[in-house]
Amino acid sequence: MSETTPALRAHHARPRRRALVGAILVVLVALALALILSRCAHGGAAKKGGPGGGPGGRPAITVGTAKAVAGAIPIEVSALGTVTPLATVSVNARVAGMLLTVNFREGQLVRKGQLLAQIDPRPFQVAVQQAQGQLLRDQALLTDAKLDLARYRTLKSQDSIAGQQVDTQAALVKQDEATVSSDHASVASAQLNLSFTRITAPVSGRVGLRQIDPGNQITANAATPIAVVTQINPISVVFSLPEEDIPSVTRNAGPKGGGLPVTALDRAGGTVLAQGVLDTLDNIIDTTTGTVKAKARFANAGGALFPNQFVNVTMLVDMLENQVIVPTTATRHGPQGDFVWVLQPDQTVKAVPVKVGPGTAETVSIVSGLNVGQTVITEGGDRLRAGGRVTLPGQRPSHGAGGHRRHGGGGAQAGG
Repeated sequence: MSETTPALRAHHARPRRRALVGAILVVLVALALALILSRCAHGGAAKKGGPGGGPGGRPAITVGTAKAVAGAIPIEVSALGTVTPLATVSVNARVAGMLLTVNFREGQLVRKGQLLAQIDPRPFQVAVQQAQGQLLRDQALLTDAKLDLARYRTLKSQDSIAGQQVDTQAALVKQDEATVSSDHASVASAQLNLSFTRITAPVSGRVGLRQIDPGNQITANAATPIAVVTQINPISVVFSLPEEDIPSVTRNAGPKGGGLPVTALDRAGGTVLAQGVLDTLDNIIDTTTGTVKAKARFANAGGALFPNQFVNVTMLVDMLENQVIVPTTATRHGPQGDFVWVLQPDQTVKAVPVKVGPGTAETVSIVSGLNVGQTVITEGGDRLRAGGRVTLPGQRPSHGAGGHRRHGGGGAQAGG
């Protein structure tokens, strides 16, 4: 076969090129038509309504509201504390002997001076009698020596005896007086040891578990006490304060740091256990933690605070009066800082920048940006946008199209 000439090849390629160009034009026309229809659809949706609580299609967002009120905000300091008894005393025997009786029940509340245990007193009673007998003997010797001294002085005045004999007798009298004085001390010591056989409560408080049973031979000041008494009324709580809080505490409580109201709550922080006052601050800051120890005192008449118990402590440092107060849930944070949604008269919302001050778990003070009486959104604010309409609790949302008003829902949150 003969080869195809270039002119012939070009003649056959023209129909294929025209078909390809036609297909491309068809595709372009279809894409343009689809784009036009899409814009028309979005334009219609925009006329009917859009997101964010404007007039239109989304259901209205029901929000919770609250009015900004004037009031006082407490300035409080919270910390974790340890219940510490004012006194923890080990009850030990002060003399050796056999333990006759134990006169307390474990866990019993006792008064200071109440009998807790009794050591066999008979050996100590005998010692008292011996000391008293020695005292009587030496007192008789002293009396006899004094009588002899009086006779010698009479004889010396008559120049019947030497003066040396009188001086010797006077020295003997002084010696017997010293012996009698020592005997008085021996009697007092024996009586004191006898009193130590009665073991009494050194402080008022609660007795712990009994460590020694009756019938045992015990020694003075043994390592194992008979029991331990802890003073629980009043009782103290020791906690740590950050060093930056020291100026406000001393400013409101004085240099000693006492008198500020303190509340002790349980470990979960939900139940108030006792009310007390700040007793004092420590005299040095712990450089490892940057805190200073504080001690608060509680009456604890009901025994709600238990020694070595961990509690949450809240101390009222100051009270700020005439503050603009809103619920804590009303404040929000955006890229531009803190703000609140304020309800407008036409039931739309507006993002208002504010400066947040001190607060509590439920309420917070607004330093600037909000006035008393303005209504803020407390619930449902996550889906709002500026200018969007909202529905208040108890209202029935109306439905309509075009220019009819609807109580629209929220949209994306405003950026601040």
